[in-house]
Amino acid sequence: MQAPVPIQIYLDCNATTPLEPGVCEVLFHYLTEEFGNEGSRTHEFGARAKQAVQRARDQVAAVVSAKRDEVIFTSGATESNNLAILGLREAARSTGRMHVITSTIEHKAVLEPIDALEREGFSVTRLPVTARGYVDPSILANALRPETILVSVMQANNETGVLQPLSELAAVLDGHPAYFHTDAAQGFGKDLDTLRNSRIDMISVSGHKIFAPKGVGALIVRRRGYDRLPLRPLVFGGGQERGLRPGTLPVALIVALGTAAEMAVHDNGARKSRCNALRAEAMKAFEQLNPRYSGDQSKVMPHVLNVAFKGLDSEALIVAIKDLAAISNGSACTSTSYTPSHVLKAMGMSDDEANACVRISWCHLTPDVDWNALAARIATMR
Repeated sequence: MQAPVPIQIYLDCNATTPLEPGVCEVLFHYLTEEFGNEGSRTHEFGARAKQAVQRARDQVAAVVSAKRDEVIFTSGATESNNLAILGLREAARSTGRMHVITSTIEHKAVLEPIDALEREGFSVTRLPVTARGYVDPSILANALRPETILVSVMQANNETGVLQPLSELAAVLDGHPAYFHTDAAQGFGKDLDTLRNSRIDMISVSGHKIFAPKGVGALIVRRRGYDRLPLRPLVFGGGQERGLRPGTLPVALIVALGTAAEMAVHDNGARKSRCNALRAEAMKAFEQLNPRYSGDQSKVMPHVLNVAFKGLDSEALIVAIKDLAAISNGSACTSTSYTPSHVLKAMGMSDDEANACVRISWCHLTPDVDWNALAARIATMR
């Protein structure tokens, strides 16, 4: 009798999440039945689409205690990051405040727009991180200048899962006019309280990290009192989203994002509990392998482990367990690159140490994992 084929478990939720069933239902309803154009003023199909989009704005805004008109829908966090960073160019030049601060562990969707500003004559400070994977707020305090227009530090690192001290960084910025942006692709709807800090001016959101479809996201732009931030659009035509992101709104995707955002808040406790349980099981199974975990584990989100096993290269490990589990060794956006992770290198690792690390990430929808079988397979490689 033939042995049963092992079932591969998806453990790469930091790259993208599965669709939440309730989100999927709403998505298909608005794709197939309520398919009106939100901009159509002359009939009920358009009116209902507009109402659905406004409801989604409320749902996304509620996650961070923002207002409906502070939500700009985009195609995802990459576009949101570009709009937040490059959209300030005109204001920076007109005021002479052409200094930008970021961290060395940001996603390429932040680092590359900032590189573009630097090529245009902006001054850039890239904050180092500790060996435990986070920005020391005192380093930001020393880097601030009167001409600093923007500080961009992510909420949670996509490779290590380490939450950055946004509240402490926001306190450092108290009284300084610099705009504070965070790429919240990995933490929005998961780490709730942090993003409710009103000193965080701009928040980038990606739908496919919170169980909504790919191709939709948001940039939340808080007003300062009655004043809106001086962002300028990157593309033109149509005037949608207050002129900052023109184009016909993808109603079905937006409604799906709104539903996912609302569910993320409602189910937050249960989701964390499930993720913590999976984490505890994984770490117990890996104990026998003497693992080396990346980053301060007290600051890591409950659904992520970045880990290395002595003597094992990450690429070889991924191949060896591919029939059991789908894991990665870094950001999906750089998975075709064989260079060591810039995040792990920024934390002080050597090339060999960085190349040994794999990222394992799960979610509340992940079925039970046979962590012991995974650990046993890894043990045979040593």
